[in-house]
Amino acid sequence: MEKNFGCFFYLKKKGKDEKNEIDIYLKITVDSAFVQLSTKRKCFKVNWNVKAGRAEGKTDYAKSINMYLDTLQQKVFEAKRKLIELDIEVTPHAIKDLMLGNNINKQKNMLIELFKRHNEQIKALVGKEYAQGTYQIFNRTLNHTIDFLNHYLKVSDIDINKLDYDFIKEFEFWFKSVRKCDHNTTMKYLSCFKKIIVHCVKSGKLLRDPFLGFSMARREVEKQALTESQLQAIARENFGPPRLRLVRDIFLFCCFTGLAYADVQKLKRSEIIEGSNNELWIITKRQKTNTTSRIPILPTAIEIIDRYKDNIQCQLKGTVLPVLTNQKMNSYLKEIADKCDVHFNLTFHIARHTFATTVTLSNGVPIETVAKMLGHRNLKTTQHYAKILDKKISDDMKRLKDYKL
Repeated sequence: MEKNFGCFFYLKKKGKDEKNEIDIYLKITVDSAFVQLSTKRKCFKVNWNVKAGRAEGKTDYAKSINMYLDTLQQKVFEAKRKLIELDIEVTPHAIKDLMLGNNINKQKNMLIELFKRHNEQIKALVGKEYAQGTYQIFNRTLNHTIDFLNHYLKVSDIDINKLDYDFIKEFEFWFKSVRKCDHNTTMKYLSCFKKIIVHCVKSGKLLRDPFLGFSMARREVEKQALTESQLQAIARENFGPPRLRLVRDIFLFCCFTGLAYADVQKLKRSEIIEGSNNELWIITKRQKTNTTSRIPILPTAIEIIDRYKDNIQCQLKGTVLPVLTNQKMNSYLKEIADKCDVHFNLTFHIARHTFATTVTLSNGVPIETVAKMLGHRNLKTTQHYAKILDKKISDDMKRLKDYKL
């Protein structure tokens, strides 16, 4: 903050002619620095009060000059206040530039630069405070933001202080129209983007939150899961190609453990622990949330573990199963679905849903226990599966409508 601030008007004589009107100038001083600028007004020397910096008298002539100078002085103080709000150093030249409508000399905070710096910090902490998936979603959001700026504004970067509510709405529309994202996927990306914005607001780089008034509510989506008969069909099918048998086994393992793809891919043999009564448990941390999952291993899952205990890839890596890439897994699952008459898009994540509903909740396992095994931080997340169970019960009961004693 400045130590001394001054704003006053004076007559700037040109030559020795004092019979004509003389130009009125404004001098702005901050500490020892100052600027002078013309007010575009004139006054006779005889009508000028040097001490007051105003025209003397109550004539219309004096009132007109003084009213204009009062307005100009108010603009000086407004410019000073604006600089303070923007956290920009108050200097005479900065005040002058604001008053004249020039670009003020300041360091801009550019969105993409800040986003990249944020992602670099996330990447450096992967495995310590963040999961690899967290970095990946932020990186995808960054790439989408770059594409959106090129599409919407034809620029490669933007000052964060230019972001507003309309920008966010256009970004939402772009995700849904150009990228063909559904509503919840759009909200997932915007949530990552909002974290950058919130950081800028908290650090004082951004004065207002452009998300203010914008709804981030997600829509409830019914989670698909295999029925018991579909699960049995997949388990009993005699697949010819070894790749399909492998994918079927890994998929079934997750149906009976509730592990997500990223968690079964990294699952180490050291995470298979012998508990009480010689039972085997999986004790691992979820890659997505870094929460601990403690899962008693059911017989079907134990059989699959034993089936691959001598696998060379597993022995070299110390892993439980030789998991393929997620893309290949999902591709082969489509073949498995066709072979077993599963008439919906069978993806690897459906194994986790199947564990929550068909394997556990449908068989009377308390929802609190299921939440613990799934590694959910919030019971509300697990309750979505309970709603699916309610629908299943309703569908099953419809078959009894015509039942009579």
